[in-house]
Amino acid sequence: MEPKNSTGIKYFLLLGLSEDPELQPLLFGLFLSMYLITVWGNLLLILAVSSDSHLHTPMYFFLSNLSLVDICLTSTTIPKMLHNIWTQSKAITYAGCISQMYFFVLFATLDDCLLTVMAYDRYVAICHPLHYTVIMNPQLCGLLVLACWVISVANALLESCMTLSLSFCTHLEIHYFFCELKQVVQLACSDTSLNNVVITVAAGLLGAGPLVGIIYSYSKIVSSILRLSSAHGKSKAFSTCASHLSVVALFYCSVLGAYVDSGLSHSSHSTATAALMYTVVTPMLNPFIYSLRNKDIQGALRRLFRTKLLKGLPFLN
Repeated sequence: MEPKNSTGIKYFLLLGLSEDPELQPLLFGLFLSMYLITVWGNLLLILAVSSDSHLHTPMYFFLSNLSLVDICLTSTTIPKMLHNIWTQSKAITYAGCISQMYFFVLFATLDDCLLTVMAYDRYVAICHPLHYTVIMNPQLCGLLVLACWVISVANALLESCMTLSLSFCTHLEIHYFFCELKQVVQLACSDTSLNNVVITVAAGLLGAGPLVGIIYSYSKIVSSILRLSSAHGKSKAFSTCASHLSVVALFYCSVLGAYVDSGLSHSSHSTATAALMYTVVTPMLNPFIYSLRNKDIQGALRRLFRTKLLKGLPFLN
């Protein structure tokens, strides 16, 4: 069943990052490159983890799920933006806008939940190393990922269904490069007070809640590491958390930056540019952050490429 609205509108207009015609080819090339890097980088990470039995651990299981979600998150917004630039059209159908908004909320929430689960995994690994394999068993890992999906789907359905109940008038311009929830709600000419309450509560529970959990986990981790007597042990423990902590900082700083900018800045283009950080830049950088200083991932990638190269050369088999 297609989404319907009480005003019978057929489309919204996505104004994007710039209306300057001379910048469109540059924007198209830039975002096509970033999208391809994001997809291939995260796909390689997933292939490396799945192909190497040494990486079949809870940490890398969650990491491969995060990479998959990052691909989906970016694919929700960038292909439509590239299509609009290529066709010189700013239109997105009403059904397309609601669908894009649903999947964006779904994958953004899922990203947030998985980062929290990964922080819990590091907490158990460092604070309870002797019980790690017992606590983080395959059943619990599967249940944690399932819980992330259930929470994310429920939140996305709630936000989207409430948006479907709104009426829209003649002002249909969205000053973003995708159908962002708050931007769409602000266009409604009916009462949006309940929508705003739900958005605020959801942001508190699913944004601030996981952040508090991550901060608590890392406070325990730091406390546990500082009690270690060996300098080598401290260095190794910190290095296992550095990549995840970097990704968490990048994700939350970019999200907070975008929403603070939307509250303080009167420039819609400035707000849209800030949103690029957590919608495009963060998913693109994640695989590099996790692989640059991770010898396990680097070794798995080398073995993966070596295997594929040998398979491509029959006379070497």
